[in-house]
Amino acid sequence: MLLDTSGLLCYFDIRDRRHDDADILVHTAPSLLTHSYILPEFIPLCRARRLNAAEGVAFLLELLENPEVDVVWVNETLHRAASALLAEREDKDYSLCDAVSFVLMRQRALRDALTTDHHFDQEGFSRLLKP
Repeated sequence: MLLDTSGLLCYFDIRDRRHDDADILVHTAPSLLTHSYILPEFIPLCRARRLNAAEGVAFLLELLENPEVDVVWVNETLHRAASALLAEREDKDYSLCDAVSFVLMRQRALRDALTTDHHFDQEGFSRLLKP
């Protein structure tokens, strides 16, 4: 399962109405994957939701050290593949971060994403957290 920014926030924020669902999904997933373009989105999202940024940073550091989470560091090849996907989907308003997620999910044969982002639905993946 891919851990997207919005899904990580639901998992992190115990006040979020989807927190319990996110917690169950994270603890029952056969695999956990995220990437380095998701991580820098997390702290600004915490701040926008008026969550403690220092706790958010500590959460990310724990995530990076968690042996159960595969963190892919985006390299030039992956960045270019994601950019090519964006060029093919001019009718969509995907971010580069979204495109990296989609490329990685296809490479890893993953279908499920811990996310609230409807772009995953548009691209044919399973969005596990509804808005």
